[in-house]
Amino acid sequence: MEHWLESLGQALSGALGPHGPATTAMVQSYAPGDFSIHFFLQLAVILVACRVVGWLGQRLLGQPQVVGEMIAGVVLGPSLLGLLAPDVQAAIFPAATRNILYSGAQLGVGLYMFLVGTTLRIDHFRAKAKSAVVVSIAGIAAPFAIAVLIAPWLMGVPGLFAVGISQFNASLFLGACIALTAFPMLARIINERGLAGSSLGTLSLTAGAFDDAVSWCVLAIVLATFGGGPGVAILAIGGGILWTLVVLIVGPRLFAPLGRQVELEGQLSHGSLALVLIAFCVSAFVMDAIGIHAIFGGFIMGVVMPRGLLATEVKRLVEPVAVVLLLPMFFTYSGLNTRMDMVNSGPLLLIAIGILVASILAKGGACYLAARLTGEDHRTAIGIGALMNSRGLMELIIINIGLQKGIIGPTLFAMLVLMAIVTTMMASPMLKLFYDRPEPAL
Repeated sequence: MEHWLESLGQALSGALGPHGPATTAMVQSYAPGDFSIHFFLQLAVILVACRVVGWLGQRLLGQPQVVGEMIAGVVLGPSLLGLLAPDVQAAIFPAATRNILYSGAQLGVGLYMFLVGTTLRIDHFRAKAKSAVVVSIAGIAAPFAIAVLIAPWLMGVPGLFAVGISQFNASLFLGACIALTAFPMLARIINERGLAGSSLGTLSLTAGAFDDAVSWCVLAIVLATFGGGPGVAILAIGGGILWTLVVLIVGPRLFAPLGRQVELEGQLSHGSLALVLIAFCVSAFVMDAIGIHAIFGGFIMGVVMPRGLLATEVKRLVEPVAVVLLLPMFFTYSGLNTRMDMVNSGPLLLIAIGILVASILAKGGACYLAARLTGEDHRTAIGIGALMNSRGLMELIIINIGLQKGIIGPTLFAMLVLMAIVTTMMASPMLKLFYDRPEPAL
């Protein structure tokens, strides 16, 4: 098997060009045709891997398709394919082509967050305000408290955080990572199980949305203040607030006529879809240009889109391409940056396990206790804890930003990828084990 993989790698290297493992200088030697050859091969491999691993995850483990796609990204990276068949992995994903894959990944995750914005339900914030506030505060306070405690310890381990990062920024970033909830996946699980109108569904959606909003705000502060000086911070924070206000105030008025037109016509024309996508691109560009991140712009623009047929049609037309074609590129790009082999010693493995356990207790445990204190029964409370503890795609987004901006190193990145996968995989089995069982009679 190993000999066959080695032969395949050599054959692919010959078929795709004489470049071999790319260096910076080799990027200049790539002709446009070389990039396109690799791109279409990469896309085919990515789609096959995501479909196969997703199917196996559904059939064998009862996991959603998106969980399998997260794992598929790691499988295609240096942690597995690169370990078993480095020539094959290098031939399919040479370093010189990563920028193309990165661009597609950012488009995919940006569109996905835009779609999440279009489905945000404001009414969930009003339904169970008191309980949701308590669960939300617990889901924020406990993770940040844990982060403050363990960040100094992690900073003492070489390679986890960037050299020179302040304890304040390290604690904020780690707290945001632990406090995140996989809001899109949470909504998907709740809808699939028919729990949208239940106490569990309402509380989880409300608290999850609030916690994610706080985590993204904290990330924006870290990005604005990390290594850029006061001018960069002022531009990013001030510009981000200003653009958000502009979109929230002007956006609804700007798109209301378009929403009415779509309702009258009964469909979303190509011209109207183009206007929506132009708005998405402009908002993403502005947020990226001022030093925050494009996904913030996409999400905010999605929030102000008129609900009704316009939002439904945008989702119907855009979601298949974003979710099936583009988003797997993001999972793969994350997987290519994930080096599980860097967690290669007993102390590092203990750190990874420690981060995982601390994250579960701080998020899931705190949300469970908060739900119980607000009068929820054990089943509902443990369901809330399980759903709030899953981090999924949101975690991958935030840690990719951290790695890209140089806040964390590859070793901590790998540990946080592991935490994201494990906590996400825990949600469905815990719901099935605890929530699907009726409360015992007293």
